This record gives sequence, C-alpha cells and structure tokens, in this order.
Amino acid sequence: MEELYTLEKEVGRGSYGVVFEGHMAKTGQRVAIKRLPCSNPECIELYLQELWAMRATAKNHVNVIALHSCLLQTGSRSLKPLKPGKLPLRLVESVLKGRAVATSQTQERNSTLSSTQRRTNHASRLKDRSNTVQVRPQSQDKSKSNASDCPTPQRPDNRARKRPAHSEEEPPDPLRCMALWLVMEYCDGGDLNQYLLSRPPEAQRNHSVVRQLCSAVAFLHSLGIIHRDLKPDNVLVCVTPKGPVVKVADFGLSKMSDCVADGDLTRQRFSSICGSEFYMAPEVWGGLSYTAQADIFSLGVMFWAVLERITFVEEGTTQEQLGAYVCKSRSGWLMPLGEALWENGDLQLCIPMKFKRAPPLPPPPGPATCTLLLDMLASDPDARPPAEQLEARVRSALKEDSH
Repeated sequence: MEELYTLEKEVGRGSYGVVFEGHMAKTGQRVAIKRLPCSNPECIELYLQELWAMRATAKNHVNVIALHSCLLQTGSRSLKPLKPGKLPLRLVESVLKGRAVATSQTQERNSTLSSTQRRTNHASRLKDRSNTVQVRPQSQDKSKSNASDCPTPQRPDNRARKRPAHSEEEPPDPLRCMALWLVMEYCDGGDLNQYLLSRPPEAQRNHSVVRQLCSAVAFLHSLGIIHRDLKPDNVLVCVTPKGPVVKVADFGLSKMSDCVADGDLTRQRFSSICGSEFYMAPEVWGGLSYTAQADIFSLGVMFWAVLERITFVEEGTTQEQLGAYVCKSRSGWLMPLGEALWENGDLQLCIPMKFKRAPPLPPPPGPATCTLLLDMLASDPDARPPAEQLEARVRSALKEDSH
C-alpha cells in the first residue's frame, strides 16, 4: 500500500467498511480510501455491486463520486490493482457458492491439516427546534421507550429497517484477511447533513444542491443504475470557491435495470426491501415490487428537508439529520413519509410544513416547488416524474417561485 498510497487518518466508519483520508504516493493528490473486508458472501456481493456501479459511472458526471482505482488484498501486506472491467474471480465464486472460497495457499494448508488429522485419528480414532424533532435510537430497549413519560416523539422499535451489521459469531473463514480497497476522490465538505447544517440556511445554496442531485440521479438512471439508498448520508460535498459540488456515493445497494435499452425504467421491478427508513418509498415499505421511481420518492424527502431545513435528532446524540416525516397524532410518534403513505395512500402532506417559522430558517418553498414536491412524494409511483424530466421541472419551479 505504501508504494501506491499513504493512509493519513480514519474519516468515516459504517456497517461494512472504514474510510481513510490518504494521498497518492507519486502525485500527492488527496484521495478517500475505503476498505471493505470480505468476511462473508453477503458482504462480498454488496462490495462487487458497488465496484460495478462506480466503474459504470466512471468519471463522467461531476455529481457522482469518482473511482480512481480498486485494489485486492490477498494477505496482510499483499495488494494488487484490479484491471478495469475485471472482477476478482475468487470473490465472484464466493457469492455464487454462498460460502467463502479459500486462496490456493489456504486450501493447500487446510488439505495438509486435514491429512494430518486423518492420520492421527486412524492411529488413535462463525430535540425539537423549529422544524427539528427528536427520535429515540432504533436499537433502544422498548421498556425504556414509554411515550407517556417522555416528551420526545418516538418511533416504534419493531419498525426499524436497517442494513444488517456483521455478525460477531461468524466462524473464521479463509477470506477473513482479504479486502477490497476502493480509491475515490476526496470530498472535504463531509456529507450533506454535515455541510448544510453547519452553515446558516441560504436559499441559493439549497437550490443549487437540489439541482445537482437531480442531475446526478438523471445520469444514473440513464445508465440503468437504481441507487436504492438515496439519503443525505450518502451525498458527499466538495467545497469550491463557486459553491458546494455534491457527489452521490455509496452504491452498495444499487441495481442495474435490464430496461435501460428502451428507456423505460418503470418496467424493471425489484423486490428486496432495502434502504433507510426515513427515505424509503411507500411501495418498499409495503413489501411490494418497485421500480426506479422509488429513487424519486427518496429525492423528494431529501428536497423537502433541504428546502425547509427539516431535521430530527436521535436521542443520546447531538447531531441533527435532514429528513421529512409525519407526526402521528398528538402523542408525537414520528413516522417516515413512506410508512405513513403506505398506511394511508390518501394522506394529504402539508408542504410547506405548518410549523412556527423563525430565523434562521429559510423562506418556505413557493407554490410551484410545493406542487413538484407533492408529485415526487406521490403514493402512486407512476404519478412521480421520471428522472429525465425532473431536472427541467425543478429549474422551472424554482424560477417561477423566484418571481
């Protein structure tokens, strides 16, 4: 690794991997290096999907994170670059067989140990602020989540849908030391939550973010890539003198549509329930098959939250997160929009929110933008505008409201 890249410090950690800030050894260019340990076939499949999606996007859009290279770790100090268009065959085989496939050295060692064991046996016989509300963490014990003795809006624990964490009880396997290292462009502004919420709200900045995200998703859908986990955490920001440049990232849950050739992404349907609950579409919540239009719903939630600065804070933390929601009755239960619309498809969303507004909140979106948001958040996927039309509609709505 030292011959190619220098690791400086850890800058992020998730359920599946760790991200480091680093530099290219030859040029000194700052990069982000993501280490994905290949511990089991399920994780490996997500990593290969992410690698495939990032290779497909190449460096062809300014608002999609760029992949510089990918390295395969085969030992404690053994790394080799993967050639463009090539996938590591042992990892592909692990996914297909549903079990970790050993390296040739490991297979030989295991064979020797097995032979020795056979001989031995023969001889002897794995917080509420304006538009901000608080919710309890999803993993909290139900016995400590009684709505009657806590003024904070809560979410029922049994509603949580999150990516599965690595099991600590997995038996050791031959690929434990192997990993994929993705070398990507570095974004110095953090994720969209960190960037926007660390600054006073500014309508022009918010509009720029919304337009850029429209452009990114239209580009991905034009390639047949359905992201399936669009949220502020998965949007990174590069700070430039001309303003923020946002980058859609994290393609571990992405899928490729077979219908990209005829341009109708609404024909390809998926069934896996995945994503983050505050941004999941109603049809995903309901366990129905869904199309690329689920991404449009996720964008609608993000746009509403960005334009009105709607946030929530998980209890026990101090970090706000952008996300729109529905308050369920006077008890203060907090419901994701998708869940609320799945339970009641005729639910009328109040855009803009009818909360008490005060500085430094931005002005509420105008009538044209509110109409567009309602269309993006329609309970019927076919009523949502497709990605290729969305960018033009956003520009038109923002321009109309500016007058």
